[in-house]
Amino acid sequence: MSTPEMNVTLRDVESADLDEFFRFQQDADAAHMAGFAPTNPKDRSIFDHHWGELLNDERSLVRTIDVDGQAAGSIAVFRDGDVHEVMFWTDKQFWDKGVTTTAFDQFLKEFGERPLRARVVTDNLGSLRILESRGFTEIGEEQVFSNARAQVVTEKIFELH
Repeated sequence: MSTPEMNVTLRDVESADLDEFFRFQQDADAAHMAGFAPTNPKDRSIFDHHWGELLNDERSLVRTIDVDGQAAGSIAVFRDGDVHEVMFWTDKQFWDKGVTTTAFDQFLKEFGERPLRARVVTDNLGSLRILESRGFTEIGEEQVFSNARAQVVTEKIFELH
């Protein structure tokens, strides 16, 4: 599937993608929008540890969002207790171009287990729109500390059945 001018696909994560994902994490606007970042987002060893655990967890499914041969973001599902939870991050240059929506649709076709949960900071309108338009329903809210914002934020919890 693709957007009008871009070919958007999902693929396995390659080692070079991690360099791009780390670079994406350095963008203060994107980290603010996501609401979450490591305590020290510039610490590559923490980043590598996190991604190593995610990629080596047989219960997780992790994909690179590829746009015309370029890593544009990531999308992953992992186990949080008894529930699968999805998370996604797209490089800011691809925001508002349909890339994340296209990738998310592809991911939902590939990963069919339900229920599927997602968490989004309440002012991340783009991610909220994607989840709601794909049939996720709000099941709750939590107050959580955001390292990226250095404050407590409200996070909506969604679920897809």
